[in-house]
Order: sequence, then structure tokens, then C-alpha cells
Amino acid sequence: MKKIVYMDASASWLKPQSVIESEVDFLTNSYANAGRGICARAGNVDNLIAKSRKVIADFIMAEPENIVFVSGATEALNRIADIIIESGDFDMPIVAVSDLDHHSSRLPWMALAKSNKCKIINCDLDENYNIDINKIPKCDVFVITAMSNVLGVAQDVEKIIYVARQKNPNVITVVDAAQYVAHKKIDVKKFDCDFLCFSGHKMGADTGVGVVYIRDVEKRYPDKFGGGMVNKIIDDNNWILNSGAQKFEAGTLPLTQIIGLPNAIDYVSNWDGGMDLIHYMYDELIKLPHIKMITKRDACLIDFIVDNMQPIDFGVMLGVRDICIRVGNMCASWIHKRIGVDGSIRISVGPWNTMEDAKYVVNLIRELVE
Repeated sequence: MKKIVYMDASASWLKPQSVIESEVDFLTNSYANAGRGICARAGNVDNLIAKSRKVIADFIMAEPENIVFVSGATEALNRIADIIIESGDFDMPIVAVSDLDHHSSRLPWMALAKSNKCKIINCDLDENYNIDINKIPKCDVFVITAMSNVLGVAQDVEKIIYVARQKNPNVITVVDAAQYVAHKKIDVKKFDCDFLCFSGHKMGADTGVGVVYIRDVEKRYPDKFGGGMVNKIIDDNNWILNSGAQKFEAGTLPLTQIIGLPNAIDYVSNWDGGMDLIHYMYDELIKLPHIKMITKRDACLIDFIVDNMQPIDFGVMLGVRDICIRVGNMCASWIHKRIGVDGSIRISVGPWNTMEDAKYVVNLIRELVE
């Protein structure tokens, strides 16, 4: 039997059996829609969704009413941008972004800027490609990538937001924690952020589910309308919205995926981060000719280039040998441009990877580059 080594955790995690079993059990024995029935079965689903919301809230040190379910971080970041713009807090908000951003973090704001709904400025990075604490700009909205999917280094979110609030006490902060969530503890109260989001599939949950934390949930107005988020229609011009997170959850939720989230959180919470594998592979790969490391040794992933070889060609050579990694610009064009390369080669590990996997991959890469 062929040995397949999956080292692309930063793109999406393999699913633990506990998540799979919880979803199969729900679909087989308990399925019903949520928030739309009065029978015992529907009530049980409501309870399961409430349980997941509470588990997630505890995981990021929030309250359940601040947790909104979405399809993933991409939808979350688009919706957050729309919610902020439609709130009317600013006539022409100045939005700070950085070269660490994933396309999903910055493109929604770029689209709004093209429509003259905001102005974008770029936050400086220091010599190590971290957000420069000493050069935090004064802005109305600050989009913070908590961990780059290319560099794998956690930003000091708490300090960044603290400094941003010294420049503008009313700044609205948006934290993209899609890569951060699998590696570092999140405490939204310590961060003092207004919005934070992540995808379930990057921490062992199913695809199609994500989480948005909204601090001032009652203050914010929804960007989507439909069933489940309206408490009462008064007339054609007036209605009463549900309170809390539910006013942002129009339509049927991704119920099955939400049911699997608590097991995914348990899974990721009991993982040691795999840094022993990262350190071993880094120490071995940096010795090899023609390999130039982009990441530092203590990053949560390994990113590099090979002299005189396109990343996609290198990826193909590993792929035909059943090694799953990520190559290209990884939807992070700005940091690659900043570094001076078109794309790179990324290795990222998960709880399923072993030291045997690490040695196997290192030996194959050694054969290719020597």
C-alpha cells in the first residue's frame, strides 16, 4: 500500500474520527431543522446548536450571544466589512491593512474602496515581517491578520490593538484568526477586538462552517435578511429583529457542521502543535543545497523556495510521490511580493503526522534537491 503523507494542515485539517462520528450520528438519528419546530426532535437540535455555541464561546473566552455561525472565514470577512460600512459610523472610513493579509482579509475592503465607500492604507511591517508596533497608523478600521499563512508567526494582537486604540479610541478592529486558531490561545476579551473570525475546517471541523465573534452584537445591524432572524413583521416598513447572534443568522444554518465543532475544539485543544516535527524538518532542510528558507525555525509551519525551480514544479514532484503540501502564492500575494518571490513551498503539520512522516518527507526532498 502506498504511503500518503498529508502535510497541508494550513490549507485544511484532516478530520478526527470523533467529528465524523458526531456528524454521522446527528444525520442518522437526530436530524431536524433548528429554530423552526416545536417537536422534541427539533428542540433537541436547538439544544445541540446552543451547546456548540457555548463550547465555542468558552474556547475564545466570549459569551454565547456574541458567537455567529457562518460558512467560513471568507464569508465572515466579507460580511464583517459590509456590517461595518452599513453601520454608518464613518462617512469615509480609513481602513488599515497589511502585507500579511490573506486575499479574503483585504479584497472585501478593496472592492468597497473601488466603490468609494472606504480608503485603504497599508500598515508597515518591521524587518522580520511582523506588524510594526512603532508604526501603527491612525485609522477607523484595522484589519489584523493574527498569523500569516506563509510565515506562520503569531502577531501580538493584544498589543497591536492597544496601540491602535491610543491613536484612535473608536477604531474598529477586525482579527482574521483563520491560521492562528489551531496554534495559539484566543482570548477576545484580552485582545479587546471588535470582530474576530476563523474557519472550522482549519482546526479539524467540517468544511462549510465558520465563526464570527461580534463584541457589540446589539449595536451592529445585520447584512443578510431572511428566515430565522426576524422576531416580528409589523408592516411593510417596520420589523423587530431577534436579539443577539440570531439576527445575523438568516436562513438554515450548516447544522451538521456546527454539531461537529465541539469535538474539533477538543481535538485541537489537546494537540501539542507539532513543533518537534517542524524543528526537525527545518533543521534538516536548511542544510540542503539550493533550499532557501523563508520562515524562521520557530514558525508554526515551514516555507521555502528551491533555487532555479518553480514551486509548482516542486509540488508536482512531491505530489506524484504521494506527499501533500501547498505551493504557489497561497492566496497571499502581498507578502510574497514583499519577500520578492512569486510563490513558495509550504509544509504544515497536524495531529496525525508523526516523526516517521517527517523523516520520510525530508529524505524525499533531499533526493530531489541534491
